Amino acid sequence: MKRREFISLIASAAAAWPRAVRAQEPARMRRVGVLFAFFDNDPESQARIAAFQQELENLGWRERQNIQIEYRWASSDAERFRAFAAELVAARPDVLVAQASPSAEALARATSTIPIIFAAVSDPVASGLVASLSEPGRNATGFTNFDVSMGAKWVEFLKELSPRLARVALMFNPETAPGRGSTYLQSVEAAARSVGIESMHATVSNAAQIDDAVKALAGRPDSGLIVMPDVFLTNHRDLITALATRYSVPAIYSFRYFADGGGLISYGVDLSDIFRRVAGYVDKVLRGAMPSSLPVQHPDKFELVINLKTARALGLAVPRILLARANRVIE
Repeated sequence: MKRREFISLIASAAAAWPRAVRAQEPARMRRVGVLFAFFDNDPESQARIAAFQQELENLGWRERQNIQIEYRWASSDAERFRAFAAELVAARPDVLVAQASPSAEALARATSTIPIIFAAVSDPVASGLVASLSEPGRNATGFTNFDVSMGAKWVEFLKELSPRLARVALMFNPETAPGRGSTYLQSVEAAARSVGIESMHATVSNAAQIDDAVKALAGRPDSGLIVMPDVFLTNHRDLITALATRYSVPAIYSFRYFADGGGLISYGVDLSDIFRRVAGYVDKVLRGAMPSSLPVQHPDKFELVINLKTARALGLAVPRILLARANRVIE
C-alpha cells in the first residue's frame, strides 16, 4: 500500500470513530413524573402502573435503562396535590402523567411548558386543561373517562336489579368530584326522570357523612344509591360497599374495583386500558410530538361487573338478560 493511500485510510477511519462511539453510547435517560390521586398501597393503582409500564416496555422504554419514572401519591388530599405537583415540576421531567382530574389540574397550575398526559379526566375542556378535545392547544392532552351514556346506564342497570326502585341518591364529594359533581349529574337526573325515579344529592366529605347518607336511604323503602366517579369515594370504597350491604341498599358504582370489593354492580371504563393508551401518548411525546397536536381521546372499552354474592345478600334476583350482558360475574 502506498504511503498516501495508507494515510488517507487512517484519516477516514479516524473520522468515523466519533460516529461509531456515538452509536454505541446509550440513549439519554428520559424522565417521567407521575401524580396519582390515590394511595400508594392501593392494588388498583398498582394494576394501572403495571399496565402503563408494560406498554412502555413494549414501545422500547425500559426502567433504569432509558427511562426513569418518579411516582407521587396524593391520597385525595388537596395540599398533597399542590405540594407533589410542585415537586415533580421542579425536577424538570420530560413529561408528566396525571391520574384523575385533581392531579391534572394541580400539574397544569404548576407548569405551562412541561408536557402533561392525563388519564381518567372527566371534562378537560370545562376544567381548562385543553382548549378543545380535537385541538388541545396547550401543554396537556390525554384520555377521558366520560361518556354521555354512562349516567343513563347506571340508572338502567340499577332499575333492572331493583324493579321497585322509586328514588336514588347520587353520592359525591363536591371538593374532589369532576366538575364539583356537576359533570355526570345532568345525564343521571334526566335518565331517572324518564323512568319516574326521584333523584337527590348525597354530598359527603368524610366517613361519618357517608355512613349517615347510606343509613338515611335504608329508612326509605325502594331507595338506591349511585356512587359517582370521585377519587374521595374511591379511597373510601370499602366503607361504602360495606355500608350498602349492611343497610340493604342496592348501589351501582362507576368502577370495577367496587364490585370486586363487595359492591353489587359496577359499570364504567376499563382503566387499565386507559393507562396502556397513556403510555402510547408518553411514547409519542418522548419522540418529539407536542401535546397540542395529540387530540384528547374518549374511552372505548367499558365493563359491566355483577356481584352475585352481594345480590343474594340483598335478596335481589339478577335477571338473566343482565347476566348475559356482564363482562364479569362474581360468584
